[in-house]
Amino acid sequence: MAHLHQSARVAVVGAGIMGSGIAQLAATVGYEVAMADADADQLARARAHIYDSVEKLAAKGLVDADAGARALRRLRPHTSVCDAAKDADVVIEAVVERLPVKQAVLAEAASVAAPNALLATNTSQLSVTAIASALPDAVDRVVGVHFFNPAVLMRLVEIVAGLETSAATVTAAAAFAESLGKETVICRKDSPGFLTSRIAAIVRLECLRMLEEGVGTAEDIDRALRLGLNFPIGPLELGDRNGHDTFLLAVESMAQTLGERFRPTVGLRNLVAAGRLGSKTGRGIYRYDEDGRIIRADSLG
Repeated sequence: MAHLHQSARVAVVGAGIMGSGIAQLAATVGYEVAMADADADQLARARAHIYDSVEKLAAKGLVDADAGARALRRLRPHTSVCDAAKDADVVIEAVVERLPVKQAVLAEAASVAAPNALLATNTSQLSVTAIASALPDAVDRVVGVHFFNPAVLMRLVEIVAGLETSAATVTAAAAFAESLGKETVICRKDSPGFLTSRIAAIVRLECLRMLEEGVGTAEDIDRALRLGLNFPIGPLELGDRNGHDTFLLAVESMAQTLGERFRPTVGLRNLVAAGRLGSKTGRGIYRYDEDGRIIRADSLG
């Protein structure tokens, strides 16, 4: 697989929390980026979020003051996967954590991307091998490139090799992530949850259990892990940021393959059923103001 130049074209499919963050990263460092989402309103929200995010980073001196405008000029929104992925050198899918959806999206993008394009999935726990099975002529080019939320700030990208992923693809994926200013680790066995998600899921589930059992408040559980165990953000607050709907899908999948210890809690299921998905809906474990700042912890009943 050829080395990626700064002129390489990057297509990001999915304009949600992760997709918009990945697109921002790529555009900010100089790649031409096409971002696809079937929802035109979501594309508009993502574009506004990217601009605001870069402006905040610039205000803190973390990027050049003109970076936001330049990044937006490099970012092209599309409601069609094929339009976004046409002739792309790198395709990254960041859609919902459902295997059939990821398979369909990546196969559609691969059909119009450059012949040797890097085909990446941002899945946090689904089988890369299973995703690649929908692309029988390109299984060697499919690789997990797992960013962490918030993608713009988190330093790590986890590279996951599927059973048929070539060594050249793993090398190219790591080089791409490093070109975005990230550090990488390689998960060499396509195991559910990879190196990170299975540990993070266990920790968050235990925090949810303690909260539901009344062992401590959400604020104190998060504070304990931040100050006592050096977590950069409490697991309950992080759950709100990532979206409890996404987490529920992930742990349900891991429970099927890794066993009972990943079984979702009743409280998690109730949060999703009630539409309290986290900061994106204004309520989750915490309640948020219009600017996304925590007001207070919310009741689980």
